Amino acid sequence: MNPKYYDLYSGLVRPHVLHHASREPVFGLGMIQELNRHGYKLGPGTMYPLLQGMEKRGWLKSSKQKVSQRSRRVYVATHAGRQALKTGQERVRELFEEITADAVTSNASLNGCRHIM
Repeated sequence: MNPKYYDLYSGLVRPHVLHHASREPVFGLGMIQELNRHGYKLGPGTMYPLLQGMEKRGWLKSSKQKVSQRSRRVYVATHAGRQALKTGQERVRELFEEITADAVTSNASLNGCRHIM
């Protein structure tokens, strides 16, 4: 992801976290790695406060889990978090349809022009 567009896409991080946390427990480093696969460069100083904030909003619930003699905080989506994700999915789908409709129309117009030439 081009860093100059990060602010444009940063609003998709929380829905992405909710998506994974609604399917299985997630933890900070795991989400950093998952988001990195999608071009987001988040560090612990961003991810952990984000997870804590989502827990304060009631979207996530955390618990400690023992992993290799160490304790790790894992998060799962709450009912409110799954509802927020569902609403977010509807909004993103609606927005996606709107912003891609222009591209389809533009491409159709361009394709029509090619046939005329």
